[in-house]
Amino acid sequence: MKKGILIIALFSTFLLKAQEHPNLILTQEGVHKIRENLGEVPFFDSYLAEIKAEVDAEIKTGIHVPTPKDMAGGYTHERHKKNFLILQKAGVLFQILDDQVYAEYVKEVLMEYARIYKSLPIHPQPRSYARGKIFWQCLNDSNWLVYVSQAYDCIYNFLSKKERKYLEKELFRPFADYISVTNPQYFNRIHNHSTWGNAAVGMIGLVMQDEELIQRALYGLKQDGIDVNAKDNDGGFIKDESGKAGFLANIEAPFSPEGYYTEAPYYQRYAMYPYLLFAVGLNNMRPQEKIFEYKGGVLLKAVNTLLNLTDSKGAFYPLNDAQKGMSYFSRELVSAVDIAYHYGDQNPGLLSIAQKQGKLTLDDAGFSVALAIAEGKAKPFEKHSMELTDGPQGKQGGITILRSGPTEEELNLVAKYSAHGNSHGHYDKLSFSLYHKGEEVLQDYGLARFVNIDQKNGGGYLKENTTWAKQTIAHNTLVVNEISHFEGKYAIGSQFHSDKYFSVLSENGNQLISAKENNAYKDVKMHRTLLLIEDDRLDNQLILDVFKVDSKDKNQYDLPYHYFGQIMSTTFPLESQASLLPLGKDNGYQHLWLRSKAKNGKSLNQLSWFSGTTFRTLTMMNTPEDEFLFTQLGANDPEFNLRNDSSFIIRRKNTAATLFVSAIEIHGRYSPVSEIAINATSSIKNITSTLDTAAYTAITIELTTGQPIQVFLSNQDSCENQKHAIEINGEKTNWTGPYLIQTIK
Repeated sequence: MKKGILIIALFSTFLLKAQEHPNLILTQEGVHKIRENLGEVPFFDSYLAEIKAEVDAEIKTGIHVPTPKDMAGGYTHERHKKNFLILQKAGVLFQILDDQVYAEYVKEVLMEYARIYKSLPIHPQPRSYARGKIFWQCLNDSNWLVYVSQAYDCIYNFLSKKERKYLEKELFRPFADYISVTNPQYFNRIHNHSTWGNAAVGMIGLVMQDEELIQRALYGLKQDGIDVNAKDNDGGFIKDESGKAGFLANIEAPFSPEGYYTEAPYYQRYAMYPYLLFAVGLNNMRPQEKIFEYKGGVLLKAVNTLLNLTDSKGAFYPLNDAQKGMSYFSRELVSAVDIAYHYGDQNPGLLSIAQKQGKLTLDDAGFSVALAIAEGKAKPFEKHSMELTDGPQGKQGGITILRSGPTEEELNLVAKYSAHGNSHGHYDKLSFSLYHKGEEVLQDYGLARFVNIDQKNGGGYLKENTTWAKQTIAHNTLVVNEISHFEGKYAIGSQFHSDKYFSVLSENGNQLISAKENNAYKDVKMHRTLLLIEDDRLDNQLILDVFKVDSKDKNQYDLPYHYFGQIMSTTFPLESQASLLPLGKDNGYQHLWLRSKAKNGKSLNQLSWFSGTTFRTLTMMNTPEDEFLFTQLGANDPEFNLRNDSSFIIRRKNTAATLFVSAIEIHGRYSPVSEIAINATSSIKNITSTLDTAAYTAITIELTTGQPIQVFLSNQDSCENQKHAIEINGEKTNWTGPYLIQTIK
């Protein structure tokens, strides 16, 4: 009997908790604590004043709920987007300031949406695979509901029962049904789109205490009648092969155990908002779900991972589809940092990121951060060299970041050997990008899109995203026979991933990442090793790029380096082009103007260029028949959708198995004020391969001063304890492990 009474009591307690408002993101306990400390926490108070001024100004303009008609960037799109952002802020202001003006505003705007929602047709722009009603795609409709559910939670008790019933019947329930039941091809999917949809349905379900919506959000719709072969706007399949869907599946499948999101950091940033906001709502209203413990606490780990996927200025590395310049200053990362601190292990490094962001969330998490900063708990967020695996179990390759030097002088090498990355993936196995002082030395192009700029395809993806940005030649990796990896086909590329061979991460000294790719081309195996070599004779660590290709057939190999800056000099004569012609016809080559070219004839060649305040030199070990191609982006681009970026390509024709070896130096400096160039020339005199077999590769780098550097690589055995012994020209060398770097005495 007592046991039954206890169960009833516990259930009643839980039911009471679930019916409290606000309790989704901002809680009653949080409101009480914030109100008690108003005027005492400077960071929170100043940002609260900023948001209040923004919302007050918007309220004065009246209510604007136009009939939807525009693509992203157009008036109606931007107006409805502004509405959901302001509604969320107004709801919070009502709770914190206890001023009914904000509640009335939220209510009136929601009533206007409720008045028109059911009668709205599908959005008139037919571009999306899942068209919304307020926006051109269900994704943006889901954005609206994720934010507005927070506003509804904040004014829930302000509204009468009749008003709540009206809003739920005329707006919220039909809205949730539309983005889920009416659009299963959007909702039942493993993708950032569906994460937003799952979170939207789940969050409004929590506020409404609608168990059906909550279960739908967590586990997806029934699979019957869903076309698994359907594709989205980007050519990606709607549903993965597992057939799973829902919020939990969208945590399980895309994240690796340490929190790397397979679509890469740009979309991980975008998706973290619905992931974390719905998780907070579940944590507050359904603690029995233990959502922050799900999959080893991966959601909170993902915030730390994402912050580490940034350069020294906080910009995300533009892997796969990514707009350059997106950084941890985005609103999604403001909430992510606050939530990770409050609900995680209260890492003081996160507080320094929040200080740099200069913004907070006006809720329990944001107040926790502001209070900790006021108490002097902030410490620098430290980023180190690190590896991030890809795939649900971390067995689908990954990303390695090699970092060297203090933050302001930091050298970053980002190596990609991951899975494809769903429909936002690019065809660039074993690619890398290089940064110095937060500036790109060798770039990844990112995406071909002007997000939310209406003049450029309504803010959507441009066709050049497929014809250029996703193609292999757009990245710093090998292209065989002018064909992209996996023929540039998603259905093939999504089946494979590269594999790490070995790596060495070090705070001081040499660092390496070595990976293999055996499926990008039939009968071609690729093995790339990238090394950061420490030597006191150099201004910065030397980057050595060793790219080994194994093939029985003769092919054409193109190895591009996408650089920024002004060419300073070459050690080979250039052939000017009488007229500009595209380099090729397809696979991205059609977009490259051939600006200049050269025949080789020597075993060593150098290219130097200047950018910012430093010089960069590429030193290459070549075969006599190698060609050098200087290209500029922009061919077959009549609408000027592409940047006019420059590339340098090493071309090796009619060759089977081969070895590319290049070294990259970042050296010297130039001041336009003093007009003095210091250390403007390379420190490398020669690079030779003294041995290259299936089992071993040995390279000697001769510098202009002192003894040469030798690099020995084991190509088939990466065991750390394996002993190796080789003899070259009568000289015996012994070492243990997959590599040896030494200075010849």
